[in-house]
Order: sequence, then structure tokens, then C-alpha cells
Amino acid sequence: MRESLVTLVVSGIVLTSLGCHAQQAALDIAPEQLIREVVYNEMHDHQGHGYWRYWIDRHSTAGETVEEQVETPAGPVTMVEEGNGQPLSPLAIEQERQKMHQLLSSPQEQASHLRQYRQDEGRIGRIVVLLPDAFLFNYDGMENGCYRLRFHPNPEYSARTVEARVLHAMTGTIWVDANYKRLARLDGVIDHNVDFGYGLLGRLYKGGWFQLARVRVSATDWKTEHLEVHMNIRALLVTNIARETSERRGGFTPVPLGLSLEEGVRLIERTEPLVPAGNASMASVAFGFAKR
Repeated sequence: MRESLVTLVVSGIVLTSLGCHAQQAALDIAPEQLIREVVYNEMHDHQGHGYWRYWIDRHSTAGETVEEQVETPAGPVTMVEEGNGQPLSPLAIEQERQKMHQLLSSPQEQASHLRQYRQDEGRIGRIVVLLPDAFLFNYDGMENGCYRLRFHPNPEYSARTVEARVLHAMTGTIWVDANYKRLARLDGVIDHNVDFGYGLLGRLYKGGWFQLARVRVSATDWKTEHLEVHMNIRALLVTNIARETSERRGGFTPVPLGLSLEEGVRLIERTEPLVPAGNASMASVAFGFAKR
């Protein structure tokens, strides 16, 4: 489940789905069993997904960038195409190309790149498998062909890692595609402060929130198309860090499964750059994404 809003063209087929499909009957199994089936499906995808090329429109406290990314088994290849709404200068484009070729020419960087990629994939997997045990779920009706379930922390669950503690501090809503039993959307709010080292090492403050929306891009693959993260963290008693990130992703196009890093770089360099098709987010319109 990889890793974050437009009509997608995949293998010549136009997909306008946001992940939820035709209306289904009310939930006929226990919510906990549904979530376990969703986790199974997501982990199966995590182990056998395809590889894709797409754009990422990212807004953060550092500004706005539009990036093109090509996934490969050795990790993604990424090149910034625009900054703060403007195309990159020739000098900045050359610097981006040099970064990609530096990766190709350095076995040490490639090893570090692959290690980071695998760590990120593993982290996502660890978080997903916690869902059935860390939360209690209640069916809350149908929406756009999805089962909607509310969730809150399971008081009997004992969080043993930092990731689990952060996750377990959340309450929110999850939408599950009724046809495919895949995660279509997830909204979460930090329900209480989370201290690390009794507050000496840091604190994640109550009230932070995130929203995630996903889209089916092929018969088996689902991708993140919208991601909002708004968190406030204090590190080592003195530094407050506001994590404010908003991402749209789109233009999903499949690439060969065995694509190498070098082939990924050539694909970016020798083809027209992918760019967002307009500023409006389909997911934000359909699901009502809004600042809290």
C-alpha cells in the first residue's frame, strides 16, 4: 500500500473512480472481520504491487513543488519539475538531473536509497497490520459505495513501539470499498497528547489530524492520491515543529515491473514531464476535504 486526485489514464482506460464504487447492501459481517480482510488485501498488494509513474503536487511550510516520480524495485526516481507554481530554471533543471545521475554513479547512494525505500515500505506494513488490534470499529453506514466505519482506540491494546503509540492515540473514520474490500479513505485525529521519554524527549500534541484518499489504478493496484498531515510536535523540551503537508498525486501510468534505476532516470529525461491537470482536486470535491 504505497505510498498520497485527477482523472487517471491507465493502459488507455480512463478511470474516474475515487476508490468507492457501486452502492452495496449494508455491512453483513462484523466490522472487525471486515478490517482484517482489508488488512489482508492491503498486505497482499504491499507484497505484489505493480510499479507506476506519476506526479506529486506537494505543499508544505517550505513551499510548493511539483515532482515526477517513477517507481522501481530499487526505490523511486524523483525529479522536481516546478517550484512555487513556476517551471524550474535551466540551471535548476540541470541540478535535478545531476542528482539523479549521482545516484546512478554511486553504489553507496544506491544502497542507502534502497535501504530507505525498504524501511519506508516496512513501516507502512507495520502500521497497517496494527489496525485490527489497536482499534474498535463501529459500522456507520454507506457513502459513495463504501462502508464507513468509525474507530477509536482499543483500551485492551498495549502499544509497544513509537509507531504503535502514535497510531493508538487516534480516533477517526475509515472508508472501505464495498466491492474490493480495500482502503479508500482514512481520516484521523490525535485524541490526546503522546509523550516520549515522559515528555523529556518530545510530545505529539492533541488535535493534530490527517486525511488520506486512495484510488484504484488497475485491477489490483490502489494508490494514494491525496494526503493531508497537520501535526504539532515538541522535540527535546524546547523545539516546536509544525508538520504541515498537503499532497496530490495523479497521472498514474504503469511502468515495467523490472525497471532499473537507470531506466527510470531515462524515462523521466526522455519523455514529456507529467504535470497536474488543473488545480481542482477530485478527491477534495467528492469527499469534502477541508482544513479543520
